[in-house]
Amino acid sequence: MKNKNKAIWGTRFNKATSKIFENIGSSIDIDKRLFEEDIFGSIIHTQMLMKQKIISRKKGIKIIKGLKRIRKQIRENKFVFKKKYEDIHLNIEKKLFEIIGNDAGYLHIARSRNDQVITDFKLWIKKASVIINKNLNDLIKSFLKKAENNVQTIMPGFTHLKNAQAISFAHYLLAYVEMFKRDKKRFTNNIRYIDECPLGTGALAGTSYKIDRNYTSKKLGFKKPTNNSIDSVADRDFALDFLSSASICAIHISRFAEELIIWNSDIFKIIKLDDKMLTGSSIMPQKKNPDPAELIRGRAGKNFGSLQAMLTTMKGLPLSYYKDMQEDKALVFNSYDTILESIIITKELIKNLKPNKERMFALASEGYTTATDFADYLVQNNNLSFRDAYKIAANLVNYAERKKVRLDQLNFYEVKKIKNDLNKDVMKVFHVKYSVNSKKSYGGTSTKNIRKMILKLKREFK
Repeated sequence: MKNKNKAIWGTRFNKATSKIFENIGSSIDIDKRLFEEDIFGSIIHTQMLMKQKIISRKKGIKIIKGLKRIRKQIRENKFVFKKKYEDIHLNIEKKLFEIIGNDAGYLHIARSRNDQVITDFKLWIKKASVIINKNLNDLIKSFLKKAENNVQTIMPGFTHLKNAQAISFAHYLLAYVEMFKRDKKRFTNNIRYIDECPLGTGALAGTSYKIDRNYTSKKLGFKKPTNNSIDSVADRDFALDFLSSASICAIHISRFAEELIIWNSDIFKIIKLDDKMLTGSSIMPQKKNPDPAELIRGRAGKNFGSLQAMLTTMKGLPLSYYKDMQEDKALVFNSYDTILESIIITKELIKNLKPNKERMFALASEGYTTATDFADYLVQNNNLSFRDAYKIAANLVNYAERKKVRLDQLNFYEVKKIKNDLNKDVMKVFHVKYSVNSKKSYGGTSTKNIRKMILKLKREFK
């Protein structure tokens, strides 16, 4: 009876585990988040054992009732997790012994902790991916709403942070919608990739019991069982896929945060954030700082770090299971918590963002942003190659720069000095509104295009 409180594998050992290793080896503080998946998997496993007549119906019902009782205790915060039992699986198993006695020992027939944990983990990641996609949906809707209210808002589009061409602010916002759509696709694809059930593959070799893996796969919500027992317990590709998707999504959020920080600065002043999304300074009374945007920009590094750590952990592991792989759950859980909070904060930022329309328009008119429109006009109306038209447009910019005026402030006769066979209608191309609405190619920034795209996206994200 002296081994009663040991982990099950401790039966063969004559000495107690060192305290330092018990602390390092225990994962219960992390993987207790898997209790719902672990109990669900155990209930389905028990049902399969009963169906296959590997255990009696009486024992199976007793085990299932005990598992449901444990689930209730955990949900009500009445369950005491113990480090000496290492992980969620053994904590639940030990409690099951307390509740129903020795019949609890039948639960672990035809499975190992190896296939048990990866089944739990896959179930959790499927659920987590669905939650992230739901929040990405909400984020996309927030961007669409802001875009719908700013179709006519003209701003400078930047390359190298220099004024490039005039665009609609709505068009800019829709660019992020496309990014978040791709993020959604990545998480959706991950759910498809993960849709193979490892339960029943045992430690690595399968089992001699006459189990029905198709039954457990279907009941657990997987499409099919995995094909190879070794790969089943060695596989952490699904964790890497999740971490990669979270990292790419974090990049998109960080880029948006970076732009908000720049645009909210006293130099740009093209957006304003509501006070609820700002903080103050401990020494400078005038300061209103965009801390939430800075935090989500910085937190992207946590997502990248988790991905890099997982890649490093897996890159040298022989097949099949090793204790190194225990690190996977902490990395994925932390990445999930980080990206989910970042998505939620980004949604609040876009809701509480107000464009400075006058400042945007003024900046869009600076920097000779309609020079390309002039070159395009020459190609379309004066039978020039684009390179020849480019040189003429560059000469006009040089002239306006020397005079310290914008292109739309030149008069027709000044323009004719650069190219003398022009019609007066050339003057329209120097206005940013014309510039924006002339970009009618599919995916371009014209008002007509944007309205169509918003309508299309609103149908897609009802």
